[in-house]
Amino acid sequence: MNNQYNTSSFLQINVFNLSSESVFPAFFFATLCYMIILFCNLTLILTIVLNKSLHQPMYLILLNLPMYDLIGSSALFPQLIKEILRNSGIMQYSACVAQAFFIHIYAAGTVFNLSAMAYDRYIAICYPLQYSTVMTNAHIMRIITIVWMSCLVLIAVLFFLLLRLPRCRSEMTHIYCDNPSLLTLVCADTTINNIYGLLIVALSQLVANGMVFYTYLRILIACFRSKRSDTKAKALQTCATHLIVFLLLECLGLFTIISYRLSNVSPHFRRFMGLSTLIFPPTLNPIIYGLKTKEIREKVLNFLKNRMFSS
Repeated sequence: MNNQYNTSSFLQINVFNLSSESVFPAFFFATLCYMIILFCNLTLILTIVLNKSLHQPMYLILLNLPMYDLIGSSALFPQLIKEILRNSGIMQYSACVAQAFFIHIYAAGTVFNLSAMAYDRYIAICYPLQYSTVMTNAHIMRIITIVWMSCLVLIAVLFFLLLRLPRCRSEMTHIYCDNPSLLTLVCADTTINNIYGLLIVALSQLVANGMVFYTYLRILIACFRSKRSDTKAKALQTCATHLIVFLLLECLGLFTIISYRLSNVSPHFRRFMGLSTLIFPPTLNPIIYGLKTKEIREKVLNFLKNRMFSS
């Protein structure tokens, strides 16, 4: 009697059928993207860590954003580059699950962290006199811990529900692994998984969009009531930076999620949106914050000047 379940430890990925002429351009593009992401995010992390003047609530919460970006990009690019070079179309199932887990940590963590940053700006602008008493180091650590633990628990449960199910397929049609693509390999009822997955999406969107909408609405009201034009301009500039990053991630993420639910969406478009979510936010986030945040920009420029003149 044949076993109906596929217990193979390898998956077949049919999206890496590259011709010999396209291997080098694909390898060069993927490596260049990863190097830019590493450089920009590590620069932002080191700038905040090494400058005591940036050890403030806003920057301590911001510090976690490039960490999530590095988790997401490091889950994708090393495996992607490896598959481009090998061009074998074979991937270990355990590596696929690990990649999917960390990509989901990146997505959930970034959304929750941007919500925490919105809360910090809300207290700073709407209640400036109480800011130092509210946003203490202990309170900041609680916020950061809640964000990390929420991500880990929610995503751990998601993958626990996935790994309990038997597989009967081994062919992947997506360019990287995530929960929806792994569920297509399952040969059992996935109703609970789908309900829990939608619940996570709904919860994260409700918390994130609700927090951002409410806090920035209150910030805008406070700014327009302020009589000091310099305070108003600085507050609006800070909020605009946060909103650009938040809307970029939300638009790309929602397009990717919706594309899985629509059967008539082109697989190429679905792959493009999926890759965009893991390329553009991790690349642009540190650049946007580095250019738009005066304190960070000045510290980075001073560091580069000192390095140039010292050499």
